[in-house]
Amino acid sequence: MATDSRQQRKDTIAAKLEGRSRVVIEGVQPEIDGGEFSTQRVVGETVTVEADIFADGHDSVSAQLLYRRSSERSWRAVPMQPLGNDRWQAQFTVAELGEYCYTVEGWIDAFTTWRNAMKKRIEAGQETHVERMAGSTLVAAAAKRAKKDAAKSLKDFAAKINDTDQSAASVASLDPALESLMQTYAEHAHATRYAKELSVSVGRERAGFSAWYEIFPRSCAPTPGHHGTFKDCESWLPYIASMNFDVLYLPPIHPIGHAFRKGKNNAEKAAPDDVGSTWAIGSEEGGHKAIHPQLGTLEDFHSLLAAAKQHGLEIALDLAYQCSPDHPYVQQHPSFFRKRADGTIQYAENPPKKYQDIYPLDFETEDWRALWTELKSVIEYWIDEGVLIFRVDNPHTKSFPFWTWVIAELKAAHPEVIFLAEAFTRPKVMYRLAKLGFTQSYTYFTWRNTKEDLTEYLQELTQTEVAEFFRPNFWPNTPDILHEELQTGGRPAFLSRFVLAATLSANYGIYGPAYELCENTPVKPGSEEYFNSEKYQLRHWNIEGPQNLQPLIARVNAIRRNHPALHGNRTLRFHPTDQPFLICYSKTDAEKHDVVLVVVNLDHRNTQAGWVDLALIELGVQPAQTFNVHDLLADRHYQWTGARNYIQLEPGRSHIFHIGTEAPAPA
Repeated sequence: MATDSRQQRKDTIAAKLEGRSRVVIEGVQPEIDGGEFSTQRVVGETVTVEADIFADGHDSVSAQLLYRRSSERSWRAVPMQPLGNDRWQAQFTVAELGEYCYTVEGWIDAFTTWRNAMKKRIEAGQETHVERMAGSTLVAAAAKRAKKDAAKSLKDFAAKINDTDQSAASVASLDPALESLMQTYAEHAHATRYAKELSVSVGRERAGFSAWYEIFPRSCAPTPGHHGTFKDCESWLPYIASMNFDVLYLPPIHPIGHAFRKGKNNAEKAAPDDVGSTWAIGSEEGGHKAIHPQLGTLEDFHSLLAAAKQHGLEIALDLAYQCSPDHPYVQQHPSFFRKRADGTIQYAENPPKKYQDIYPLDFETEDWRALWTELKSVIEYWIDEGVLIFRVDNPHTKSFPFWTWVIAELKAAHPEVIFLAEAFTRPKVMYRLAKLGFTQSYTYFTWRNTKEDLTEYLQELTQTEVAEFFRPNFWPNTPDILHEELQTGGRPAFLSRFVLAATLSANYGIYGPAYELCENTPVKPGSEEYFNSEKYQLRHWNIEGPQNLQPLIARVNAIRRNHPALHGNRTLRFHPTDQPFLICYSKTDAEKHDVVLVVVNLDHRNTQAGWVDLALIELGVQPAQTFNVHDLLADRHYQWTGARNYIQLEPGRSHIFHIGTEAPAPA
């Protein structure tokens, strides 16, 4: 058996051999897990492809990058340029939503090999009659591959190269116009094409750049103690829009179960007037395709969607695949749930904690096809109702194969849909979800608070292969997470963490109004849960007080919109400072026309002063050049010269500088 297997492998290799294809292609990047997964881009971005391309001997090698829409049959070609040490590079731009394919091709470039040798012979003053005959043959063959004017030009060059006047023939041989034509009509008969067609998943602009604001519609009522509605939520839209957010994210809007309903502050027993957790989805009034009656009707929801659009906001819904004991699925599809040894349905647990108000779905059920189909129909329902952004609750506790299937199915029909993964879990699991097709992901940003931790984490997210498939979305707080940094750092912590989130990541969000009002009381010491958590009760928010961070948030979001440098993450670079509490970093657009430099004081109690050392060349500034620095937060201009400059910041304060070489604007 083993001998037969080895022989089969030999036969397979022999069948694939083409002895005249001498070029080797290795180390293609980006290539995610051997090409199993797509790299991620948004419309208008470039894909930079690199590969090691070489051959035996001393012949010259040429290469090209091939790309196309997945739905297209014909490839488009881009010549690759050598970077040195047999590494080659080329780029293409993704112009439409959907999926693109790309691969790499290399070949022995007989003409360039001939031309390089001819140049040396001509410079040495050698006779070149025989060599010119060979070159003329190569050019004449290219003329047969060319069309119309190009074919005529190549025929003329073939004749000139063979001219009896060696001087004139030499000039023709080295003519740049001939070189360009021969590159266009190169012979690819024995080219090596990379064995894999790699893919790029292309989303809309909001997939790569967005500012999210989370609010509970049920807490939007103008009167304390009253349950808010979608109409009440509409009245909040001008306030949210005034802060220049793009996405308004609503926690689950579905009916809430009665059985084992949780009380205030996650109390095990609810009082008669307790509203329960919005994530305990389902009651006699419906499940994931229904709206909580106290919020309003489907028509009211449509009205909210339309009003949000008028304010420049897009609604995102929470997609929480879990059920209360009262969910219709429990009676209609009992096979969707796992049974305990006593025959009852298994509720959610994180021992010793018990969540009897939540029934997880069983992705190992024998009825998994029906489960998948039903869950897909939930997303399709809300897409049909006008929702294209979904924040997915705990996707890491659901089946990887399910996400692979459902995201591919939905994006094929609706490439504009966006999925944000709320997966605070192990790194490899988070990254796997992104590879499976999640558009954005929550991150560990909340727990990265020192300069060293932030620098190390952001370099991983932006300067490694992770950047090819994982789009971070930074949240300094959520309804589930009130980090100790905010609990103990007071208003300065809220100020600095906001600037960090909004400028380190092109996508970020806050849970409001808790964030802009600097709410920071935990349910108990050592806990990251909010006291009087909005997850379990109605809240009434007073946004009129002086504590509100609304002016800063509005200003920073306006800066984000106006500066393309902040629309991506790949150009993020950190610059040294001589103080551990001063962090300095920059972002630029692709052409370095827009350069933004951020300095943040991470000390929430003390003023920090020190020196920053800028990598000026990376910022497009010559080392001896005097350049203009515009503080976009304070609207002040400074003149800096050289890489080393002094910074002083009070607690909670930051600089967001725009760097330019133009003269400063008048004061």
